[in-house]
Amino acid sequence: MTTATLHVGCDENGLGPRLGPMIVTAVMAEAAPGASRIATSRARGKLAQILGDSKGLVAHGDVALGQAWARALAKRGATRLERASDVAPGSVEELVDALCLDDRAVLTAPCPSHVAPQCWGTRAETFDDSDAAHMLEGEVVRSLDKLEARGVRIVRVRSVVVCTKLLNDAALAGNSRFKVDLHAMERLVLDLRGAAGADVHAVCGKVGGYGNYSDAFGPLSGRLHAVVEESRAKSTYRFPGVGELSFVRDADRDHLLVSMASLVGKWLREVLMSRIVAHYRATEDGVPVASGYHDPVTTRFVALTARARHDQRIPAECFERTKSA
Repeated sequence: MTTATLHVGCDENGLGPRLGPMIVTAVMAEAAPGASRIATSRARGKLAQILGDSKGLVAHGDVALGQAWARALAKRGATRLERASDVAPGSVEELVDALCLDDRAVLTAPCPSHVAPQCWGTRAETFDDSDAAHMLEGEVVRSLDKLEARGVRIVRVRSVVVCTKLLNDAALAGNSRFKVDLHAMERLVLDLRGAAGADVHAVCGKVGGYGNYSDAFGPLSGRLHAVVEESRAKSTYRFPGVGELSFVRDADRDHLLVSMASLVGKWLREVLMSRIVAHYRATEDGVPVASGYHDPVTTRFVALTARARHDQRIPAECFERTKSA
């Protein structure tokens, strides 16, 4: 009997901002015989209008397309809800929890109790319920139907959330954000492989300037593996009992599943950064809606929240990344 091939696409969002978490997301698909080329190629035709490099399709304040992919995948039972339904999760909070690899208790464990509301409060957050957003979600659902008809079925999506404190702690321990990104990708690949019960073919966006990843592996360190290829454009490793893991330049543009993961991750990071913004805007006048990236609006946000952060005893390491993080 011929079985499906399992493909995984993985990418990060928020590697270099001043504020907010880094998100690493992976999507797994079953490809029927002959359909692997579709799962591992760039989106084409009409699909390319809603699936590609997230930097060109969504932006701060406009992540409706990422929301559409996240909600549509949840309807198909690909999230931690583990059930297919015609109805997406009823709240943003439910969808965030359904996407995260870690339980809420794990995610909030590093937070002092008085700091948790800064990052995990859900002050009146809602989905984009505009007609345009609903139309986008309809397009995504139809695209997923077409992919499935062509032999590519999305079966799982998970995200690792690395908060500012964890990034700062890693930097103090001598681990760069690039290494943290890599280790999150490894965790996701191992989780998906475990859920599938069979080896996977995983493609991840290139991490930093690595060409040789063997010495930098974390969760995969110590495992027997073979080096298939190492170059500036692509590094590939084969792990018995796990599968094949490749780090590919421009994968978010050229690999369908990596593109999908990046769009979901973009939405998730926007939601979590928006919670931080909403926390301070609720009590401080004039606080702008900041992206968390290195821009003038974020600089104003940092300055205008200084008093509130002092009054609330928010540790600096829970708010802003150090330069080394």
